[in-house]
Amino acid sequence: MKKRFLFICLFASTLQAELLTLQESIDKVLQNYPDVRSFELKVKQSQASYKSAYADYLPQINANAQYNVTETYVFPVNGSFHTVDDSGWNAGVNLKQKVWDFSKTSSKVDAIKLDKDISKLSLKELKSLLVYKVKNLYELMVVQSEAIVVRKKDLEAKEAYYAQSLALVKQGLKTQADANRFLSAVYLAKDNLAIAKTSYEKAKETLSLYMNHKISDNVTLEREFLLRDLKDAKYIKKDIFAKNYALQIDEKNIRKNILLHKSAKASHYGSIDIVASYNHIETLNDYDAKLAGITLNIPLYSGGRVSAEAQKAEIGAQISQEQKRSREIALQEEVNNLLLDIERYSKTITARKAQLDSALSTKRVLDGRYKEGLSTYIEVLDATSLVLNAKLGLLEAYYNRALSIDRLDYLKGKIK
Repeated sequence: MKKRFLFICLFASTLQAELLTLQESIDKVLQNYPDVRSFELKVKQSQASYKSAYADYLPQINANAQYNVTETYVFPVNGSFHTVDDSGWNAGVNLKQKVWDFSKTSSKVDAIKLDKDISKLSLKELKSLLVYKVKNLYELMVVQSEAIVVRKKDLEAKEAYYAQSLALVKQGLKTQADANRFLSAVYLAKDNLAIAKTSYEKAKETLSLYMNHKISDNVTLEREFLLRDLKDAKYIKKDIFAKNYALQIDEKNIRKNILLHKSAKASHYGSIDIVASYNHIETLNDYDAKLAGITLNIPLYSGGRVSAEAQKAEIGAQISQEQKRSREIALQEEVNNLLLDIERYSKTITARKAQLDSALSTKRVLDGRYKEGLSTYIEVLDATSLVLNAKLGLLEAYYNRALSIDRLDYLKGKIK
């Protein structure tokens, strides 16, 4: 309860304005960000590619027709050839059905089906990345808005000290050096406040662009989520390696390239097809031509193209396997570092809470002593700086821990 009370006291805001929740920000970005639509179209494109490849399983039927205004016909008459010029036409239907091609078509179709799965995973990966970016921007806005509050109070305190020092100078109790030192501190406080405001505006404008929605100048934000800590840390690695979209994409790319290699190798063996046709011909004679049979096509020489394509696909599968291993190592390293960082930030938060309590207590004592002439302006400014640094340090620790947790959520493929 003490922890929550301290946090609420630190982040209390008196502004009454429109509330922008983190989930609302995420939903608007996922709805309006152009890359999401682009990846959705790529999913549809891959679905169309799958349908196109699957069509090779089905009978290929073609209709044909031809009309010749004039054509020379040759025929024998009494041991010699005679020619006749006449018009003629023919029309018919051809059918070709693939029977067996040593899994060339089935492997290719399965590979393109994996392309469709990869497109869907890529869309999820993009959404997860966008959610991660939105969380970063939203949390930066929260931290900088609270930093603005702290900086304003710091400026007000230093302006009050400066006014007080001027009064003490008039009374002869303090020197002009005291007043000048407080005035310098006022200017520094103004500069730091301007920096905090600029950082807040940058984050707000960037998030507005992502959302395609103007964020109000006096918007209020959720703050409680910065208190969250990591749960089930001992299962996080297993969870990430099971759900990470990039690893899933790598795995499907490996399977895809293996299938493409299989399909390319099968090209060496050719195919067996059923063929059939029916044509009606009207020239000098009127007759029907029919055909039905089985054909065997075996490529004997293609200039090395078939072998090169098979080798290319095999190398592609090997590259995909090495890329996955490399990603697993990088992912393991990043997860380990993030878990260590979160543990460190949690300890930092505990230490900075104690530091803030101590700094506030020290400042109250020195404020009273300074009014009675028992402490110097340097001691007062040092105590004020300690309080300021403790508040900002606590904010920074909460922010850094939240960023690390957000990164783990992204690696785990979390979208909502």
